[in-house]
Amino acid sequence: MREAIIRTVSGLLYISMLVASILSSELIFIGLFYVLGLICLIEMQKLLHLKSYALYVVQALLFYLFSILKFDQNATLLLLAVTIFVNLFLVKDLLVIRKIPVFEKKKYIIIIFYLISSVIFLTLIPTIEGEFKPKLVVGIFGLIWTNDTFAYIIGKNFGKRKLFERISPNKTIEGFIGGIIFTAIVSYFISIYTDFLSYKDWIGLAIFISIFGTLGDLIQSKFKRQAGVKDSGKLMPGHGGLFDRLDSIIFAAPFIYAYLYLLNYVS
Repeated sequence: MREAIIRTVSGLLYISMLVASILSSELIFIGLFYVLGLICLIEMQKLLHLKSYALYVVQALLFYLFSILKFDQNATLLLLAVTIFVNLFLVKDLLVIRKIPVFEKKKYIIIIFYLISSVIFLTLIPTIEGEFKPKLVVGIFGLIWTNDTFAYIIGKNFGKRKLFERISPNKTIEGFIGGIIFTAIVSYFISIYTDFLSYKDWIGLAIFISIFGTLGDLIQSKFKRQAGVKDSGKLMPGHGGLFDRLDSIIFAAPFIYAYLYLLNYVS
């Protein structure tokens, strides 16, 4: 009971901090996710048994150039292409091989593109049309939390077939499908209370978030399994590390950005 209360309070504080900072201003939003990305970088290095101060410099430089200056759209699209390419390779490693190869050079590639640049695209999502739209990010986080919550509830009560047992034994196919359905339903109601994106676009976004968010969770679980740890850290009581809470949205962010960019490009 005590553990459940601690977990609930910790989760509510986390959600309140995120939503308040996102709605306050673009600079505070970017600053918060720079700090959150920094904490995830520390936790990720521990998972990969790496200690590189150069990566903190790389993170600061990339955040300054892309998140704050937004210095060149072509460079942003190139970074997006490389990030998605690396993330799709991680999906391949998740599905095909027993262990994700993390030799020295690949560790740096994984951290820079799977983690650092993915967080950068999360900070770029609300300004994808040029104007800062914080409600877009709040809606996306709401869909991530909806998917996680209902995938857990449906899976626990109705799940019979395992989704990916050797990596995450608690995830089920029924939970995965339930998460997509309820996330799509919630996205429709979000479309009613927002003045951007049609309900069809929000539903498409919900499906993207459910699929790539689940893949992100599975990939991070595989990293933890290879590292022989249950959680990426101990920062959040009852939840583990910050990376444990952000793994879904971090992995999904570049795909969400690409989806929204294509919507704007087509329109």
